[in-house]
Amino acid sequence: MKLSTLIATCSLAAALLHSSMISANPLSPEAAPSRPKNIVIMIGDGMGPAYTSAYRYYQDNPNTQEVEQTVFDRLAIGSASTYPAAVSGVVTDSAAAATALATGVKSYNGAISVDTDKQPIDTIMELAKKRHMSTGVAVTSQINHATPAAFLSHNESRRNYQALAKSYLNTDADVLLGGGKKYFPAALIKEFEAKGYHYLADFSQLSQVTQPKVIGLFADVQLPWAIDEPEANRLSLMTSKALELLSTNQQGFVLLVEGSLIDWAGHNKDIASAMAEMHEFARAIEVVEQYIRNHKDTLLVVTADHNTGGLSIGANGDYRWDSQVLRNISASPTTIATEAIAADDWRTVVESRLGLSLNESETRQLANARMQGHKVLDNAIKRLIDTRSNTGWTTDGHTGMDVQVFATGPAASLFSGYQDNTDIANKIISLLPKVIPAQQSQNQDAPKATKITGVSQEPKGQSLTQKPSAMNATLTQ
Repeated sequence: MKLSTLIATCSLAAALLHSSMISANPLSPEAAPSRPKNIVIMIGDGMGPAYTSAYRYYQDNPNTQEVEQTVFDRLAIGSASTYPAAVSGVVTDSAAAATALATGVKSYNGAISVDTDKQPIDTIMELAKKRHMSTGVAVTSQINHATPAAFLSHNESRRNYQALAKSYLNTDADVLLGGGKKYFPAALIKEFEAKGYHYLADFSQLSQVTQPKVIGLFADVQLPWAIDEPEANRLSLMTSKALELLSTNQQGFVLLVEGSLIDWAGHNKDIASAMAEMHEFARAIEVVEQYIRNHKDTLLVVTADHNTGGLSIGANGDYRWDSQVLRNISASPTTIATEAIAADDWRTVVESRLGLSLNESETRQLANARMQGHKVLDNAIKRLIDTRSNTGWTTDGHTGMDVQVFATGPAASLFSGYQDNTDIANKIISLLPKVIPAQQSQNQDAPKATKITGVSQEPKGQSLTQKPSAMNATLTQ
């Protein structure tokens, strides 16, 4: 037996023993089963360590001497490497990272749960379906974007959005919430409805849904920036509704929640929008935390797929970062640019939205940018915010640094310390219930689970009946 396999197996055993010892004490506030019935996976897309640190200072109460903790500080437990398969070097994209987190296997950048030979690999959600569990996703991007797609489907390229959208018909997912209307034409929606899905085209309809299955598409592509709708709380509301709907299955569920637009803001070098997206993602995590307080059989694992933008808290040799500048901003730079171009008194609009007074140099820079159109003005506003807050960026792409891991619930300690992103997936897979043979399942008195359709074949090179030690051998890949 390889040393890494032995360590992984022993770690699982130790984690389960630790959870069992805690649950044996009925007075312990942490009392919980040793293995989870439900699993919630939350991914802050692009959320490298600088984002959670910046969010701490963004949320800090300036009227107190202490720097208050955030949900990320409270749940921090480990870290993870993010590199893709060797063919793609050491800097991952969202597709390869999501494939690793969904399957426990590394692949090339752009891959949607296929290996380097472009062969499909069973995902956590497909394995959950084979165990009669419910599955769902709630994201702020289009639901057929790289991360949710890698948990639900298979494709050689993340860019095949139409094919991915159509493939969702065969996933048997119980809850699909996010954006992406442009990829789901009326004819495709009718096919979903024929399979028993409720279709929601407006966010106001979400509260009225009382049972799965549901597909909710609330924007053509991405949902609105959180900073532009601070009271909407879209991700936390979708998370809450997904938990409610998936809880109807007595066999348990696996839910993926993604703060997708953290990454998009990072690509845009937009610190104001990034912090607002972090805030809404934190709210969604707290929704799951509250759910776990009432459902102690639920495991929460939070991580990032990679780091975006090379964000730095402080820049240019100046030991300063002014989070108050960000707290004063009331709209995204792109919205501010749109309003400024449409207004004659554009300076007043910009100053009001940014919550500051422009000096003459800043006014000249923005005036010149305004004459060149929306994109140039948008970028100029972001640079002004960076200068005022002293925020730095190294790239408009991804970087290869490790990311943090956060967890709470049964077997949470299994995710402590350093691990690879494939380890996270394999540990979660090891916590899924054993496969129940069809005949035995039919003879059980337990409530009937959701009907299973469209489940793919056994994962390549991995049997669902393997012992934990054999299954965890994939940790060395």
